[in-house]
Amino acid sequence: VAGTRGFARADGARFTVGGRPFYPNGFNAYWLMYMASNPGDRSKVLDTLDQASRVGATIIRTWAFNDGGSNRPLQITPGVYSEEVFVGLDFVVAEAKKRGLYLILSLTNNWGDFGGKRQYVQWAKEQGHNLGSDDDFFTDRLTQRFYMNHIKRVLTRVNNFTGVAYKDEPTIFAWELMNEPRVPSDLFGKTMQAWVALMSSYVKSIDDKHMVEIGLEGFYGDTAPERRRFNPGGSYSAGTDFIGNNRIPTVDFATIHSYPDQWVPGSTSEQQVEFMKKWMASHIEDAAAALRKPLLVAEFGWKSSGNAAVAARDDYLRMVYDAIYASVKGGGPCAGGLFWQVMAPGMESWADGYEVVLERSSTTAAVVSQECARIGGITP
Repeated sequence: VAGTRGFARADGARFTVGGRPFYPNGFNAYWLMYMASNPGDRSKVLDTLDQASRVGATIIRTWAFNDGGSNRPLQITPGVYSEEVFVGLDFVVAEAKKRGLYLILSLTNNWGDFGGKRQYVQWAKEQGHNLGSDDDFFTDRLTQRFYMNHIKRVLTRVNNFTGVAYKDEPTIFAWELMNEPRVPSDLFGKTMQAWVALMSSYVKSIDDKHMVEIGLEGFYGDTAPERRRFNPGGSYSAGTDFIGNNRIPTVDFATIHSYPDQWVPGSTSEQQVEFMKKWMASHIEDAAAALRKPLLVAEFGWKSSGNAAVAARDDYLRMVYDAIYASVKGGGPCAGGLFWQVMAPGMESWADGYEVVLERSSTTAAVVSQECARIGGITP
């Protein structure tokens, strides 16, 4: 199990655990801490972790934040935390550990869900900082301090169930700085580059045992202008820079996300599949040649309602898995994929169209299980 298997590391363009190559495969379930913070909802967490084990998954990505607001916040106001919600996160880590599952823990959000940069900016405004946009999160001294305090609080947290500090817990695969950071107000990319350098090195100053990744979707920027043609619309960048940002030495591996249905409006499903194939191929090439670091497809999904859509989703997952498997087989840098997203029965009100309830989606569960077995079979 992961508890005894030890820390995951990046060794050149591959992940290793205990010196052996490791190919993580799994899914996103961002809501685990939220549900685990209420003992009455913990069965949903256990159900999902059991489903992960059943299909052979080895990794889950989830949120280690819920900033402000009134709906079970983890960080109620800057530096003030809900012990109840923190115990929920403890529970998730402890139960993942029991099952030998790794976790990627994301530390805040670019988007407004669960607080994120908008909430940090709001907090700074309440303390008299005159901030004009949510992007000021990345440059304002006070929002930086609030966020760094959050990093420190999570990394030094001692788990109520295991007695192990998060920074010493091998079940944690990596820390993610932010879910899908974007800085549309600085398309030249200097803001993001400086922020990633500062925050990734801050994480390492507290915790030198874990890997760090940024949470990027993978848009190309000024470091490789000739690669911008792969971006949605042939140019979109959002102020991030896949190559420049991931070259920072305190970043251990690269990630990409992909939602061609959202990024390429009006496209057919065939065009969306084509976009994804090129998106993966270009980033796999760059992770190998330009970064020499591992690559995870950390979010990918397909909206589905009705049987035809489920078949299309299964085909899409299979296509992504085939590309990952080909990279692994060929000694390439792409080491695994995490689809978006798994939910437990009884979470219908949380549905976003991408959700998979594994025990109710036997064909999709089979596709995931086949990939886990295939990738797992390569691990020596």
